[in-house]
Amino acid sequence: MLRRYLERFNWLDFILLMFRVVILVAIAIGIFNSVRAAKYTDNQWATLVFAGLAQGSIYALIAMGYTLVYGILLMINFAHGEIYMAGALTVVFIAHIFNDSGFLNAQPLLAILIMIVIAAAVSTILNVVVERLAYKPLRGAPRLVPLITAIGASFALQYTFRGLYGAQYRAYPEVKALRELVTVFGYKVPLVQLVVPASALVLMLGLYFFVERTKMGKAMRSVSEDKDVARLMGINIDRVIVITFALGGALAGAAGVFNGLFRPQGINFYMGFFPGLKAFTAAVLGGIGNIAGAMVGGVFLGLLESLGPNLILEGLGIPSVNQLKDALSFTMLVLILIFRPQGIFGERLAEKKA
Repeated sequence: MLRRYLERFNWLDFILLMFRVVILVAIAIGIFNSVRAAKYTDNQWATLVFAGLAQGSIYALIAMGYTLVYGILLMINFAHGEIYMAGALTVVFIAHIFNDSGFLNAQPLLAILIMIVIAAAVSTILNVVVERLAYKPLRGAPRLVPLITAIGASFALQYTFRGLYGAQYRAYPEVKALRELVTVFGYKVPLVQLVVPASALVLMLGLYFFVERTKMGKAMRSVSEDKDVARLMGINIDRVIVITFALGGALAGAAGVFNGLFRPQGINFYMGFFPGLKAFTAAVLGGIGNIAGAMVGGVFLGLLESLGPNLILEGLGIPSVNQLKDALSFTMLVLILIFRPQGIFGERLAEKKA
């Protein structure tokens, strides 16, 4: 029996198992030390949780674009972060016009809705144009070719917007109503930390309903399963792809406005790069091609960024923990690819694709 076990023994599996154990032990020790130190009040932890939910909701909205495009075309649209940037950077000028006229603080709900619509329209149009010009001619090409094209499109969009709007950093004006403190479960948190995840949840549920319950949504799922059969059934493949890119662009544009309301500073031509990578991490975490997975993955990543430095890293004695939230996100991506590349909910693929 021992000989048979030794024959089946694999050193790589053993090393990976030990690596998992070390990570879990380190996390447990960090959490234990942080809780025992009681350095932060309950209200501070609550603020971090709600901030994580808000940031995670933004990641989830961007991740939807990755998931939708991958589900239809089996490609990663690495220019999607710039689609998010385009909506946010364009609308910052509209926001200042509204603020200077007094409209933003006099009618904040209406002003924000208009800003979201404009951002969604800009990002939608841009995403469809990118698909028509850069991706459509490459359908049927090896999968590496569209990937390289997407990276090229990303840089092209960055420097196009740098030329249009300049390289300086901009900031959204403060909406006074959103900075007020409200009490939730006995904890005081800024209203913006509730409005952003609630609004994002409405959009995500709307997308889920569209894909699962409407005729076009059924067509999208059919194309995702098998394009040739869908074409034989009379589905316009080209139209489905355009609508897929349009939906992803609209959600990314809305996410740009939510980001501007939640974190007003740091709006510039380069702002889509890191959120785009983190949203991709969220999509992989949830299971790329899975809409529900993108939602959960985005929220989980936002909470990890918000709570992880103070709850885990600080307990391990690591200095300057709040500067390491990006490292946490990308470490999570590496760990997912090592231990569960299909994600939490599993990658949604037909047998033929798998």
